[in-house]
Order: sequence, then C-alpha cells, then structure tokens
Amino acid sequence: MKKTVLLFISLSFLVISCKDRVVAKPNNLLDEDQMVSIIYDLSLLDALRNQNTTGNTKYPTPTKFIKEKYKIDSVTFAKNTQYYASDIVKYKKLYEKVKSKLDADNEKLNGKKEELPLDVGVVK
Repeated sequence: MKKTVLLFISLSFLVISCKDRVVAKPNNLLDEDQMVSIIYDLSLLDALRNQNTTGNTKYPTPTKFIKEKYKIDSVTFAKNTQYYASDIVKYKKLYEKVKSKLDADNEKLNGKKEELPLDVGVVK
C-alpha cells in the first residue's frame, strides 16, 4: 500500500512538473524581435556605462531608457523577461540573436579601424 501511494504521489509530481508553461503569458506580451532589441540596447547601455571611467557622461538608467525608447514600463519588461526565461530554449535563442547583433557591430567597428590610413594622427 505504501509503495502504491508513493508511486501515485511521484507520478502526480511528474505530471505537474511537466506542464508546458510555469509562468503565465503576460497581458502585454512583447514579440521576440522587440525583446531582442531591448536586450541589445540594454547591453550597449551597460557597456557604455562600464567604459566611462571618468564619470563625466550621464547615461540614463535602464528603467528610464526602456520607458522612453520603447514606451513600456519596467514591470512589463520584467514580466516578459520572466515569461521568455521560463522557456530556456526560446530564451537562449533570444540571447543568440542579441549576440549576433553585437558581433556584427563589432565586425563593422573593427573593419572601420582597418580602413583608416596609417598616417592618421601623425603631424607632418
């Protein structure tokens, strides 16, 4: 009898844990492309803030940046992040797209450096 009850409880947990979505879909669901754009922009903002060692430039806070550029509040972004993160495969794809965009930007910047003439900055 104990084994039967234990088996039933184990199967119940298994069925419950295999649910498709643990996190409910937000009311204001952002599409994947918009999430990629937001994460990309936040990555750039973070990089700019980390590169500014003098502290002279004031960058917007991430919350203010999202609100102004994408016209959404931080709660909407947090709920969408939580929703997409609940599906690790989809979340990984989002970040792979962000990485691809950052790599493409990096290649453009490195290409422009190579195109500069060798005497740039040399006083004759």
